[in-house]
Amino acid sequence: MAFKAKRLPVQLGPAAWNSILGTRPSAPVLSGSRTADFVVVGGGFAGLTAARRLSQLVPGAGIAVLEAGQIANGAAGRNSGFMIDLPHDLTSDDYAGSGDDRTMIRLNRQAIAFARDAVSEYQIDKNYFDECGKVNGAASLRAQAHNDSYAAHLASMDEHSEPLDAQQMHELTGSRHYTSGLYTPGTVVLQPAGYIRGLADGLQGAGVSIYENSPVAEILTDGAGWVVKTNAGQISTPKVILSVNGHLESFGVERGRLMQLFLYASMTPELDGDALKKLGGQSRWGITPSDPMGTTMRRIDSGQGGNRIVTRTCALLKPDMQPSSRDMARAARVMQRKFDSRFPQLSGMKMGHVWAGHLCLSMNGVSVMREIENGVYSACVQNGLGTARGTLTGIGAAELACGATSEITAHFTTEQRPSRLPPQPFRQIGANAVLRWQEHRARSE
Repeated sequence: MAFKAKRLPVQLGPAAWNSILGTRPSAPVLSGSRTADFVVVGGGFAGLTAARRLSQLVPGAGIAVLEAGQIANGAAGRNSGFMIDLPHDLTSDDYAGSGDDRTMIRLNRQAIAFARDAVSEYQIDKNYFDECGKVNGAASLRAQAHNDSYAAHLASMDEHSEPLDAQQMHELTGSRHYTSGLYTPGTVVLQPAGYIRGLADGLQGAGVSIYENSPVAEILTDGAGWVVKTNAGQISTPKVILSVNGHLESFGVERGRLMQLFLYASMTPELDGDALKKLGGQSRWGITPSDPMGTTMRRIDSGQGGNRIVTRTCALLKPDMQPSSRDMARAARVMQRKFDSRFPQLSGMKMGHVWAGHLCLSMNGVSVMREIENGVYSACVQNGLGTARGTLTGIGAAELACGATSEITAHFTTEQRPSRLPPQPFRQIGANAVLRWQEHRARSE
């Protein structure tokens, strides 16, 4: 039995969240032959969480994490940084889930608690883990109706939300673009690269071996266990955890069942005193669009890497997992227009960073968190919720690998397989046509 990587991750543009924190000492590249009790493939939210959970369940175990690039330079440094406790179904009109939302809320809060404990244990800067909540912003009556529907859904579960009017949105953001908003208190707003770097540093200090620039080429059975091979080295181990999100398909698992999307984002250069005066508003906030196909906005301050504004929008299905410069150039133009419309007082400001980030979704909204072969476990398919869902699947895969059970393992191991997708080229053409239409319909959001 063998799992051979068909392709390796391709990153386009800098992971700005990582870049603005400056350089950090690199971990070694895997070389030679080694052994470990557990090998985790992938050093993002799921992988580093799995490593921490393994160290809790089996103190003193030999744990190795193999990251294809640099820690926090992949998807973990390219997301919006919202660790959301409430239902957040990106395929719905108003984020309300179609399953047991109470269970998902409870699980998401377990993920947040796990991350909170890691911040305390590893002394991660609390600026990188801001328990401030978030706002669903609305700029139209249709968007307001989405927020009203979502608020009613939350109220039916005794979950608190608070409506904001146009003046409150202006006082928060400095923008007159938003006509209303819906505040929910439970979301943690991360500096995602800062949190991941802190998690990696804490794990290394606790004895976990982390190898960077060590992409896994194949995983082979040797009778007694598995040999995980890179171009420069290999590790023999009885247990492997794949925490590679959509690259699970690259290893031959769930082919034809995973939707590989890219979202694009931009970040301003650090705002000077004149720009901050023109901008107004509060120094930190996070806005998700009331329509899931709208635009996410964030403002950060010096505690998170400088006074900057982040814009994120434009989804594109790319089954080959290869973002293109042409796609990114189009997204950059769209994001510039959206930034200018929200902040005319800063209109025309050239962005300091533009990047692409990979998401993996299944059509029926399930993850792949199970034993996929004897001794090989998956913590993949986060459905665009990489911070919370990645944390949960990382915990679950580690528990499965150790024979432990919990509400997390019970939930994910009873999910259905991802639904089969339409064949190509209909999949890519049809999906991108739908995404463009939804993007156009939500253009003001």
